[in-house]
Amino acid sequence: MTQVVEGEGAASGRAAQGPLAGIKVVELGQLIAGPYAGRLLAEFGADVVKIEPPGIGDPLRTWRVMRDGTSLWWYLQARNKRSVTADLRTPEGQEIVRRLAGEADILIENFRPGAMEKWGLGFEALSAINPKLVMVRISGYGQTGPYSQRPGFGVIGEAMGGIRYTTGSPDRAPARTGISIGDTLSSLYGVMGALMSVIHVVKNGGKGQVVDVALTESVLSVMESLVPEYGVAGVIRERSGGALPGIVPTDAYPCSDGFVLIAGNGDSIFKRLMSTIGREDLAADPRLARNDGRAAAVDEIDGAIGAWTRTRTIAEVIDTMNDASVPGGRIYNAADIVADPHYRARGMVFDTALPDGTSMPVPGIAPKLSETPGVMRSLGPSLGAHTDEVLADLGYAQDEIATMRQRGIV
Repeated sequence: MTQVVEGEGAASGRAAQGPLAGIKVVELGQLIAGPYAGRLLAEFGADVVKIEPPGIGDPLRTWRVMRDGTSLWWYLQARNKRSVTADLRTPEGQEIVRRLAGEADILIENFRPGAMEKWGLGFEALSAINPKLVMVRISGYGQTGPYSQRPGFGVIGEAMGGIRYTTGSPDRAPARTGISIGDTLSSLYGVMGALMSVIHVVKNGGKGQVVDVALTESVLSVMESLVPEYGVAGVIRERSGGALPGIVPTDAYPCSDGFVLIAGNGDSIFKRLMSTIGREDLAADPRLARNDGRAAAVDEIDGAIGAWTRTRTIAEVIDTMNDASVPGGRIYNAADIVADPHYRARGMVFDTALPDGTSMPVPGIAPKLSETPGVMRSLGPSLGAHTDEVLADLGYAQDEIATMRQRGIV
């Protein structure tokens, strides 16, 4: 499946289709959390105007693997957006943001708390211009509280939110998940809060509001039973390698050519799994009929499964699990994902082209909406590609734009 996209100079945001068509978003901040929230909104039709420092741009433009001086991540993170340069440290740059905010539905920022106020762009100031404005504020610890002024990156949110402590093998130091999951979770909460706030404005005639998202809280929010288990039973969840503690069987099991994941933790699924691997004795054992009993016998159960998988290939195990209606799967790397026919069939991996014509696969858009699906209209734009058109729409004359450009303001 090949996705056809418009050129970077096209005013794709204003011509967008989708459930958020007509929603205007101003994206401030940089790197991951705020910009990923903007990307999600842009994928479903919002017109996202991204403000970047003149001559420098978002640092993500130079992160990780590069192609002709631009990060491949950037092309994905900024897809469907329009890039406008403005120096927020100057009165002229701040005025550009005020004019944009006056017409916007949502403004996203992920600076340290207080930065927007220092520039005269805090919620009270912008709300006075546009009472319906929703401001998404993503920070390390939130806008209030004793830690609010501390610098915070996603990795710190992951550590203090509890996921770092529980990730990895018990005999090693806590591990990262391998991606910036703290930032991503914060983006998702930011988008959810923004959409709930917009619905409040539209359906109830309410005012705009602040969506206060903390990296730490976003991680903590998904940590399942971590807090109540400690508070009531004094249990601190520890690292457990590839297993999901207290939920049995769910683990990575050795095969003759690697590892396979098997999740047989449903009561009826467990019985099918045990019967399939020739362990009818375990399938019929009343101790193991429910998860609490299986959790107490995890070593016995995992040992039985591992003994069966070791003599088979990954493909053989997966075929057998599918035939028995037991969830099982290969552990994918990037090459596996790009080649997978199911991802391709659902448009979750498709090919597009870089500015130099190089083919580049990118992830598709989730979730899949039946009537108003998301779409990729353009890859991340070059720095300031839409400055002139956006400023002209705001009422700036061409000579004003030229003067600001000469002074390094845009």
